Amino acid sequence: MFFTKFNPRIGWLGILLIVLLVSTIGCYPEHNQSTFDPHGPVASRQLDIFVWILIGGSIVFALVTAALIYAAIKYRRRDENEIPKQVHGNLRLEILWTVIPAIVVLGFSVASINTLFYAADPPDTSKEPLTMEAIGHQWWFEFRYPHPDDDSKQIVTANEVYIPIGEPVKINLESVDVIHSFWVPKLAGKVDMVPSEGNYMWFQADGPGEFFGQCAEYCGTSHSNMKFKVIAVEKTDFESWLRDQAATAVASTDPLASEGAATFKSAGCTGCHATKTVINTGSKGRVGPNLAHVGSRRHLAAGMMDNSNDDGTVNDSYLQENIRKWLQNPEKIKPGNIMSGQAAIYQDPNKSLTEKQISALVAYLTSLR
Repeated sequence: MFFTKFNPRIGWLGILLIVLLVSTIGCYPEHNQSTFDPHGPVASRQLDIFVWILIGGSIVFALVTAALIYAAIKYRRRDENEIPKQVHGNLRLEILWTVIPAIVVLGFSVASINTLFYAADPPDTSKEPLTMEAIGHQWWFEFRYPHPDDDSKQIVTANEVYIPIGEPVKINLESVDVIHSFWVPKLAGKVDMVPSEGNYMWFQADGPGEFFGQCAEYCGTSHSNMKFKVIAVEKTDFESWLRDQAATAVASTDPLASEGAATFKSAGCTGCHATKTVINTGSKGRVGPNLAHVGSRRHLAAGMMDNSNDDGTVNDSYLQENIRKWLQNPEKIKPGNIMSGQAAIYQDPNKSLTEKQISALVAYLTSLR
């Protein structure tokens, strides 16, 4: 019935308005992955060049559309026997519409290249910027920081990046499996992580806050579930956090937690997950995320499960519930994950975890602070 009463003029105009409305709603700055609300110098420069190109493109579109409409009306055929005036060329006009676009494109090219160079390397400062590593896995991010007291050591964590505010942070990018892409929309544009082809970028947070990150290159089944958080804090808070990460995780002496520690080993979890954060610089990492301080993380499963209260502190109840859900059925939370696809406890029914073992593992893992 709708199509029989469809008025082309009103109908297509309505569709266009709906598309514009949806596009506008989807770009509101407050969205956690909006590029229209930059919180750092790299994102600000990239937004500036986008806006200028958008303005220039809109002007060109308007001028070309106006010219087409004018030509269609001015030189339309008014009579069946009439032949519209034939124009065979205008040298001055042709030079004009060739030179002006060339100048515009050249100007945008120079501005874009300058922005690319700016985003490539941190600005010169009086001291060496904090340099860390981000390593892409299917489907989570590993992060390595230089040890504050030993240059030959690194501190390993996963899926949560802490940085000091007001300071440039250089990030060396790598991947252990397929091509991933590191993207924090409010701090910097995406940069690819290519296996065995080191890449790098930098960003800076102008103020404290949590910024959403995402893999921006399709990398398999759970690509959309490959998330992380950048948490920008004061310099002193960052240094305190880094030293806490360097320290050995304090496991509870509670009998149930001790039983969980034994189960962690007997079930083969240590084959993929480390519980020590300090490693030799450049050493090969584990298959799964480092769990040394998992009990103090705000999120699990690469951002899929939230353990935090509104003020950012870890809620023990949420943490315990989320770890239990993950151990019971990781495939439901993150389809295609390596743990459910390769771990013996999920592949061999005779080695499946019992409820008692899961409870013990929950007690042990939540105690790792």
